[in-house]
Amino acid sequence: MALPFDPTQVAGDDIGEKRATLHMEHEAAVEHVRETFTAAGFGIATEFSPSDLLAEKIDAGRDPYYVLGACSPNMADRVLDATDGRAGALFPCNVVVWQEEPGVQTVYHVSIMRIARLTGIAPDDEPMADVIAATGEMVDAAYANLDTAE
Repeated sequence: MALPFDPTQVAGDDIGEKRATLHMEHEAAVEHVRETFTAAGFGIATEFSPSDLLAEKIDAGRDPYYVLGACSPNMADRVLDATDGRAGALFPCNVVVWQEEPGVQTVYHVSIMRIARLTGIAPDDEPMADVIAATGEMVDAAYANLDTAE
């Protein structure tokens, strides 16, 4: 099956890609990200460590990697209405923290709202544009408050 668009033409801005580097230990970075996203209006609906899970299940020796499933109930409610429930398959809005090296962590996020619109799960209309703008502002606020200083 051919994709309906050329993925090499999709820029980071098209999917709301955000990346930051934190100069702190992994556990401290996870807590810091949790706090900044909560302060920006997100709740953390779920969280887990794929690196721990893979170590347990298949004895994989991965560097620390953590997923925080951020959710804004108001935005989730709006996007479910805007997509006839289909965008729920992409929930929650994940923010991941992985260790580049001891004391250096990457924080990474993409917008499920933008991806839903890009793939046709969500409509390209004004209500969806409003949801994308509102969630983008929340993510921007969280990233603005990440302590990236060395």
